Amino acid sequence: MLTLDKFEEASEKVSEVTLETKLVFSNYLSSQTGNKVYLKPENMQFTGAYKVRGAYYKISTLSEEEREQGLITASAGNHAQGVAYAAKCYGVKAVIVMPTTTPLIKVNRTKSYGAEVVLFGDVYDEACAYAYELAEKNGYTFIHPFDDLAVATGQGTIAMEIFKELPLVEYILVPIGGGGLATGVSVLAKFLNPNIKVIGVEPAGASCMKASFEAGEVTTLAHVNTIADGTAVQTPGEKIFPYIKDNLDDIITVEDDELVVAFLDMVENHKMVIENSGLLTVAALKHLNIKGKRVVSILSGGNMDIITMSSVVQQGLILRDRIFTVSVLLPDKPGELSKVADTIAKTQGNVIKLEHNQFVSINRNTAVELRITMECFGTEHKRQIMKALEKEQYKPKQVRTSL
Repeated sequence: MLTLDKFEEASEKVSEVTLETKLVFSNYLSSQTGNKVYLKPENMQFTGAYKVRGAYYKISTLSEEEREQGLITASAGNHAQGVAYAAKCYGVKAVIVMPTTTPLIKVNRTKSYGAEVVLFGDVYDEACAYAYELAEKNGYTFIHPFDDLAVATGQGTIAMEIFKELPLVEYILVPIGGGGLATGVSVLAKFLNPNIKVIGVEPAGASCMKASFEAGEVTTLAHVNTIADGTAVQTPGEKIFPYIKDNLDDIITVEDDELVVAFLDMVENHKMVIENSGLLTVAALKHLNIKGKRVVSILSGGNMDIITMSSVVQQGLILRDRIFTVSVLLPDKPGELSKVADTIAKTQGNVIKLEHNQFVSINRNTAVELRITMECFGTEHKRQIMKALEKEQYKPKQVRTSL
């Protein structure tokens, strides 16, 4: 069972391998939401995520024989690194089965801790099934990423740290994949303050816990589809589900587009790189129907590969109307491009790409198409640029931006 004594034991144990992640007060998010918002930056852990807590504590509870048999787990990345690092600390072998879609940075970092990595399946659930097969075949000790009470206890040490820094915290937002972190945090938080509200946050494209809540039992989704790869889980944990059901106050689901915008918020206002799953609790702040409360958002990790990061930044700029593309028609004669550029310059628009299509019309003297991708300050500035082009009779049409 999850007990206060076990949480205290786990807090002492995980302090051997965790970095101090002090709460960060967010002026920006507080002003946006009308609450006092604090961030728990677990992206600053040595392994880039909170998962080392549960992995290290779980391994500490194993017998010497169980450790020496070798450890195995399945993970989309962060638990993989946690187990690999913890196994290295104990000097034992670790085999990690990861989905083939796992970002390269997570694969390479897992290998860097000395673990053997096996890529299998498209989603976590397929990787997990294969890991169980290997465990049975080779006698490895399986370390479940979330459906394990010892692992959940280790993850819950985050709540202990939150209360030490902010005893009067009223709301804690916690990401949910399989539910291990939410279990540990919600149970310990309720031990420390029965009146606190703990709210889970899932990606809308992988909301297995919300589906389970509504059904009253553990439910498997037919498929998952989300950019939050660390929480792309089809089936939540059966062992931990009763604890979640009793201690979690609500579940919020967040669309992928909200995560993209949240990434920009964190980079620009806090200079933090947070992976998509870690951004769930930031995006969820705007869904809270409360004001003037002390709210902590747990940022579960920051292991995002550069290619994904580049894509998210570009998409975020587009969603925020910071980058947009317009199509204008103009006669194919000298000086016309200069006139368009001058109109944009006068409104302080910044051209970043031009595409000139002379074949949009048979009569090139009548019209050629010019597609202009430009940078601006936001929605209102974009409107000013469009009005300026309309005033010059260019009849601009906004089209899908392609960078």
